[in-house]
Amino acid sequence: MAVKANITIDQGTDFDATIDLANSAGEPINLTGYTIKSQMRKNYASESATATFQTSHNSEGGQITLVLPKTSYDETTGSPPNEVVTTHPGTTLLEPGRYLYDVEITQPVSDGGKTTRVVQGTATVSPGITRI
Repeated sequence: MAVKANITIDQGTDFDATIDLANSAGEPINLTGYTIKSQMRKNYASESATATFQTSHNSEGGQITLVLPKTSYDETTGSPPNEVVTTHPGTTLLEPGRYLYDVEITQPVSDGGKTTRVVQGTATVSPGITRI
């Protein structure tokens, strides 16, 4: 069963979060060979993800890191890059509001390939005031 953890994402800023995974004895879970996936959606029925987190882990230390990657878009149209390319934090284009997210880990195929949801909750995007 996944741990429930709510996060707040400040629009227009860099976002990263670290999750520590431990077994019932409090020892870090060895994530060597695991793949990690994490997405954010407006609701459970949303066809597409609002954001996909870049994920990484530190193998034997049991830590997962989630990052919203930087985005590039045309300042004049707000669309994907055409001529005027500007890079902004990955939270810049997120609409303020409440979303849902989860984090799933998948064992290496040699260990069974089992997928487990380890964290889930709400992700609240707090509106930004400063615009660059």
